[in-house]
Order: sequence, then C-alpha cells, then structure tokens
Amino acid sequence: MYQKNETRVLVVSLVVTLSLVAVGAWWLLSRLRLQLNPAPKTATLTATTTLTTMTASNPEVKVRLSGGEKALIVSIANLEKQVAVEAIKAGDYQKAVSKLEAALKLDRNDPEILIYLNNARIGEQKFYTIAASVPIGSDVNAAKEMLRGVAQAQNEINKTGGIKGVPLKVIIADDNNHPEVAKKVAVKLVNKSEVLGVVGHYASDVTIGTADIYQSGELVAISPISTSVKLSGLSNYVFRTVPSDYVAARALADYMLRGLKQQKAAVFYNSESGYSRSLKSEFVTAVSLGGGQIVSEFDLSNPNFSAAGSLAQAIKSDAQVLMLAANGSTLDKALQVVKVNRKRLSILGGDAVYKPKTLQVGAEEAEDMVVAIPWHILGSPRSEFTKTANQLWVGEVNWRSALSYDAAKALISAIEKNPSRSGVQQALSASNFYVSGASGVIRFLPSGDRNQGVQLVKIQSGSRTSFSHEFVPVP
Repeated sequence: MYQKNETRVLVVSLVVTLSLVAVGAWWLLSRLRLQLNPAPKTATLTATTTLTTMTASNPEVKVRLSGGEKALIVSIANLEKQVAVEAIKAGDYQKAVSKLEAALKLDRNDPEILIYLNNARIGEQKFYTIAASVPIGSDVNAAKEMLRGVAQAQNEINKTGGIKGVPLKVIIADDNNHPEVAKKVAVKLVNKSEVLGVVGHYASDVTIGTADIYQSGELVAISPISTSVKLSGLSNYVFRTVPSDYVAARALADYMLRGLKQQKAAVFYNSESGYSRSLKSEFVTAVSLGGGQIVSEFDLSNPNFSAAGSLAQAIKSDAQVLMLAANGSTLDKALQVVKVNRKRLSILGGDAVYKPKTLQVGAEEAEDMVVAIPWHILGSPRSEFTKTANQLWVGEVNWRSALSYDAAKALISAIEKNPSRSGVQQALSASNFYVSGASGVIRFLPSGDRNQGVQLVKIQSGSRTSFSHEFVPVP
C-alpha cells in the first residue's frame, strides 16, 4: 500500500514539475515574441490581456476575420466561391482568381466575392491593408450594403494601379453588431499591425464600445452608419462619414414645423439603444427650440408596449405627428404603429426606418411617411459613384453603401499621404484634408464628425423597386 502511494506521489510530482517547466517556457517565448513583434504603443498590454480573456470565453473570435481564407457570408449555392476560398487558404492565388471571377458571374451582388477577388489578385505583392467590420451575424443584408461600398472603393483604386503603385487589401470582420463581440474584433485588428484603418462599425452602441480600444491601439476607425451625438469628440481615432443625429433631428423637426405646419408630436423610441435615445433627444430639443411640443413619448423596448394603445394615447394627447426613432431591433414594433395609424397622423422617421420592410407595409399605411437619410441615389444620378455602382451591382445601392464607400475613400486618401497608423490619423485630422466621395466632399471636424447635411425622402407609389412603393427625395 505504502509503495503504491509513494509511486503515485512520484508520478504527481513529475507531472507538476513538467507543467511548471512548460509554463515557464511558454512565458519566456511569449516575452521574446513581444520583443520581436511589438504591438502599437499603449495597446500592447491592454489589448493582449483582453484578447486572451475574450478568446478563452469565446473561441469563435479566431474565425471572425477573413481576407479570403474563409467565407463569412455563406452561399451554399455558389460552389465556385467555396472552391476559391480553399484555394486562397492553400496559397493558390491563380486558381482563386479564376474561381472568384466565376463566382462573381453567379452572384454579382455578393461584395465579399469582389473583395476576395481583389485580394487574390494581389498574390505575393506588397500591399496596404484596411478592415471592414460589419454585422454579418445579425443583419447580413446590412453587412452586404456596407461591404458593397468598401468593395467598390477597393476595386477602383486597385484597377488604377493601387495607392502609389501599392494595391489595397481588405480584411472583413463580423462583429455581429454587438458591443462585446465588436470589442473582440477591435482588439484583434489592433494587434494586426498591418491594418492601417477600419471601416466600421454599424450601430452607435457598437462604435462607442470600441472607441477606447482604437484609441489605445492608435488605429483609426471610420463609421459610415453610427449617428449618435455621443460619438462627437469621443476619440481622436474615431471618425464618421455619416452626419450625426443632431443634423437629422433638426431636418425632421424643421419639416414638421414648417413643411407640415404641425406643432405637436409623439415620439416612439428604444430606451436600450444609444442611437434611438440620441435621435429622440435631439428631435425633442429641435422641436422645442422651434416652438413645437412633444406631447407623448413611448418606449418600444417596453415588454408591455401596445401599438394600438400607444397610438390612442398619442391621439388623446392631441399629437399631430408621429416620430419613429426606432432602431433595427424595434423597427417591427414601430411599423405596427404605422399600420394601426392608417394615415390618420403624419409620420416621420430616422434612417433606421429606411428599410425594404417599411415599403412592405404598403400604400394605405406608409405612404407619405418622411424619413431622414444621409444620401439618396436620385439625388446624384449622374455621379461617377452612381454610374460605377450601377455597373457593379444588380439594383440600386443605398446610403449605407455610399457612406461606406466614402469611409474607404477617406482611408485610401490618408494612406496615400502617410501609410502608417499615426500618419492616417494625422492626415484625416488635418484642417486641409478633403477627398471627393459618393455624397460629396469628405472633410472632418475636430470632433471627428462630418459637416454634411441629410436628404429627406418620402414613401410614394413607384416602379423602381419590387414593391408597389419606393423612397423618393422630398423636393
């Protein structure tokens, strides 16, 4: 018995000793790796530590990024795309190019294919890298809209010889439009020293949640979608090509007070969304400053929310206008309000309402609704961006593609001036920085905001979409 115990003790001691040696060797190698490949200043310790913790809790973080080695937008029917991805993974770029060209013929509207095609054509050449962080896991259509703009910008610069002769590579990241997932993605991008800038993110809460990571990693992120006023001046490494809610809210308030000549409004918003709270707050302020009044506020995130009950209360409060400051997750509830309203009260909406499902509501309910968006294709039908977009994609692109194109164009211009992380930030922050984009000249204020107006659009009957109605610019 004693002999068996002694043997067991010796075995355990040996295992413990070997484990300690292994841990010590791992620690030494880690220190050497950090010394040989230092991450950006101030970000190294924080980002590496955070990444270790996050990866342990969610191993999927390793596969959320791809430059072509993995398809993030899965297309079961497009086998050519799957073969191309395997070819890129194996380093067979010639085969990958051939297969991606074939895949693009099968699905011209998949921007991931065009991005990977441009990446594969680079092969073993020197290249500059940017990333696009998009909500594939939660809203694949919105992700595609953003990626079409990025793909178009990459395709244009590479077709003309690249950035001073150096082609542009794009890494796609799926942040699931979730702050915690996006933080993991941001850490990963910060620790990839070749990435010089990021186009992203989608929701304001997501962009706000990653700002500190980009700041500490000295990596620029330009959001084409996030509009919350809280982003203004939040970080000198976070910019946006989309106007803030301050601009959109004032345009809607002005239309209500002067266009509709109405004074009282009821607001529907989501208290759990930073974007929705921001738009609601700015609209309330703008209406009050203009002499109007907000008579009711309804929280779409309330589990007891009733579209019919809320509308009845709004009417009882003498509301003349309904303002829908819904975000993506509460759009369905907001559209229930549109249905039960039956065109009794005029309706306004923020850019999150600009969705195909809004047009599905139909003529009787949604017609004449006015929505504030940053850009509309009918506002610049003869622009070079529009002409190229019409050639690349099936159907018309929307404002999310246009503003993503602008974000990529801004990064390309900044890289051309100084191809380093600090150089990109300095170029974008310079008072004389400007570049032409889809929605006009791109310049940034010291706050990181873009001094740009919005376009009001109205739902009217038309034949430009697969629905009976469409969004058209308000004269």
